[in-house]
Amino acid sequence: MNARFEPDTRAASDVARFRAVRAVMAELAKDLSAEDLSAQSMVDCSPGKWHLAHTSWFFEAMILSEDPEYRPVDPRFQQLFNSYYEALGERVSRDQRGLMTRPSVDEVLAYRREIDRRMAGWLAQGPSSGQQRYLFELGLHHDQQHQELFLMDMMNLMSRSPLDPAAYEVEPRGAPIQATRGGMVAFDAGLVSIGHDGAGFAFDNEGPSHRVWLEPFALAADLVTNGEWIGFIEDGGYSRPDLWLSDGWATVKAERWTAPLYWRRDNGDWTVMSLTGRGAVDPVAPVRHISFYEADAYARWAGKRLPSEAEWEHAATTAPEGFSNLSGEVWQWTSSAYAPYPGFQPTPGTAAEYNGKFMANQMVLRGGAFATPEGHSRVTYRNFYYPQQRWAFMGLRLAEDAPQRRAAPTDDAQTAGFRRDMVDGLSRDQKAVPPKWFYDAEGSRLFEEITALPEYYPTRQETALLRESAAALTADFGPDAVLVEFGSGASEKTRILLDAVPDLGAYVPLDISETALLDAATRIRADYPGLKVQPVLGDFEHLAPLPDDLPRGRRIGFFPGSTIGNLHPAEAERFLAAARRMLGEGALFILGVDLVKDPAILVAAYDDSQGVTAAFNRNLLVRANAELDADFDLDAFTHRAVWNPAASRMEMHLQAVKPTTARIGDQTFRFMSGETIHTESSRKFTPDTVEAMAKASGWSLVRIDVSPEPSVALALLRA
Repeated sequence: MNARFEPDTRAASDVARFRAVRAVMAELAKDLSAEDLSAQSMVDCSPGKWHLAHTSWFFEAMILSEDPEYRPVDPRFQQLFNSYYEALGERVSRDQRGLMTRPSVDEVLAYRREIDRRMAGWLAQGPSSGQQRYLFELGLHHDQQHQELFLMDMMNLMSRSPLDPAAYEVEPRGAPIQATRGGMVAFDAGLVSIGHDGAGFAFDNEGPSHRVWLEPFALAADLVTNGEWIGFIEDGGYSRPDLWLSDGWATVKAERWTAPLYWRRDNGDWTVMSLTGRGAVDPVAPVRHISFYEADAYARWAGKRLPSEAEWEHAATTAPEGFSNLSGEVWQWTSSAYAPYPGFQPTPGTAAEYNGKFMANQMVLRGGAFATPEGHSRVTYRNFYYPQQRWAFMGLRLAEDAPQRRAAPTDDAQTAGFRRDMVDGLSRDQKAVPPKWFYDAEGSRLFEEITALPEYYPTRQETALLRESAAALTADFGPDAVLVEFGSGASEKTRILLDAVPDLGAYVPLDISETALLDAATRIRADYPGLKVQPVLGDFEHLAPLPDDLPRGRRIGFFPGSTIGNLHPAEAERFLAAARRMLGEGALFILGVDLVKDPAILVAAYDDSQGVTAAFNRNLLVRANAELDADFDLDAFTHRAVWNPAASRMEMHLQAVKPTTARIGDQTFRFMSGETIHTESSRKFTPDTVEAMAKASGWSLVRIDVSPEPSVALALLRA
C-alpha cells in the first residue's frame, strides 16, 4: 500500500497542484456565456476565451514543446495564443484578440483539457532539470496571474454595458477585508535588504536581494478608503492642476476624469461597478481602480506621499502586524519606477521575455488584491502598470518622511523584533505580547523546570503516549520517508519517532531560531549518523518549500507539544493548510494536542504551587528591562492564569496590581490597576474539534490516540 508513495510522492503532489491551479479559471468561466468570454472591451484587456487558451499555450510552448518529438495539439494555436514572445514567431496583436471568433469557446476548453492531460503525463515522469522545474513553477504562477487578469478584464467588459450586469453573484475573493488599525507606523533610517533571496519560487524581476539605504519614514497602517477619496473629490481634487504631475494633469483633461474608474453619480449619490454589478460606494472600503497619477495627486492633497517600493517591502517584512490589508485587497501604488535591480538576470531561454523587456515607463505596485490567488503574492512581488492605467484592482497606502526615533540603533534583528512586538502589543486596547519572547536563556531554563513540575502534565503525558503509539503512528510511513518537524527538534519525542522508523530517508527540523535549529541538527546528526538531516530556517506563518534534494518518499509532518494551541483558530487552520501544501499529496501529519479537562487541573498547570510559572511569565518583563532598556516595575505586576471557557483556552496574563507606567525607548505606556498584558493562550481541544480543524485545513483524521487522565492526544492526519 505504501509503495506508490516511494518514488511518486512528488509527482503526485505536482499533478495535484497543477490540477488545483488549472481548475480555478475554468471555475470562474463556467457560468459566463460564450458571448461574455469572446468579447474584448478595450486594447488593454483580452477576452476570457483568450486567457483560457493562452495559459494552456504557455505550458505547451514553454515545457511540452521542448521535447524534439512533441506534436502540438493544433499548430495554428502557436500564432493565435502567443502573447508577446518575439522568439516564438508571429502572433495576433493584442487589439485584435476580440476578433478571433474561431476557435470557439468549446474548442478552447477542449484544447485546455488536452494540455492538462499531456502535462499530467509529463509531470508523472518528473522534471529532469532545475530549469524544467522552474518553468513548471513559472507556468503555475503565470496561470494565477491570468486568473486575476481574467477578473479584471471581465469586470471592464461588464462595465461597458448599460445593463450594469453582474458577472458573479458573490465577489470571488480569498478572505474578508481586515479591520482598520489607524495611524502611521514609523521606521528608522538604515541599510536594509530587499528583493528575493533565492528560497522558494519568485519571478526573475524580484531579485537579486540587495541593500538599499532608507531615510526615516512612516507608512499608513491602513489603505485609503472610498470615503476619504470622496473628500478629495469634493475638495476639487480633479480640478486643481497644482495637485497633479504634468502628464497626470494632461491625462485628467484628455480622459475627463472626475472620479475613480467605474464610479458615477446616480441620483446625487456615488455608485460603483464591481464584479457583482453596480451598487452604492461603500465609504469604509478601500478605494479601487485608481491610476498612479491619481494616487500621487491624492497623496499630495493629503500632505503625504507614496512610499517607495523599498520602504513598502521593508515595512511589510519587518512589521507586518502593524498594518491592515497589506495584501488581499488592492495592489498599492509606489513611487518607484519599474526598473531592474542591481545584478538582475532574466530567466534563461524563451521565458527571458517574461518581465525584463517591460522595464520602462511603468510604475511598481506592491501587496496583492482580493482577486490575487492565495499563495501567489509575496512581500518581494513586483507588479507593474503604466501610470495612466486603472482597470486593475489598484489602490494606495500613504507614506511620509519621519524624524529618526530614539530606538537603539544597535539592535540586532532579534532585539528589533522584540522591541517592535512589545511596542505594538502594548499599544493595543488589550495589551498583548507574543509568547515566543518568553524564551531567552532564563525563560528556557524556567520552562524546563515547568515541564518537571507535578502540576504540569502535558510533556510527560504526551511523551508516554508517543512511546506507546509510535508503532501505529509510523506504520504507514513507507521507505525513504521524510520527517518534517515544526520546531527545532532533538527532544525525547523526536527520538522516539526516529527510533521507530529505522529506514527514514531524512529528518527536516524547521525553526525560527537559527541557534536552536543548528544545535538540534548537530545533536541529531551525532546520534543518528546514517540519517540525512537538513534543517530549514523559517517560521510557521511563512512556510518555505522543502529542499529539492530530499528523498522521494512520503512526507510526514510532526508538530508536538500542543503548540498548535498557541495559535488563534484561524492561524492554526492557515498553518495546517500551508503545511499540507508544503508536504504534498499523500502526506501524513502527527499533531499533538491538549484536551479539555477540569479547569482546576488546567489552572494548576499554568499557576503551580512553587511559583515557577509565575517567574517564567514575569521574566518577560525582566528580559524587556535588560534587552530593551525598559523600566517595568516588576513588583507592580502579578502572574494570572485563567480558563476562558468561551474560547476553550487557558490564558496567561501579567496583571498590574496598582497604577504604573513603563517606558520602552521614547514611548511610555500606562497601566491602570487590574489591567493586564495577555502573554499566552493555549487552546484545548476535543476529538471533534481536532477533526473539524483538520478538515477545514484540507486534512482527514486517520486516528486519534488519547492518553490516560490528565489527557492529551496525538492525532494522525492524512492529506
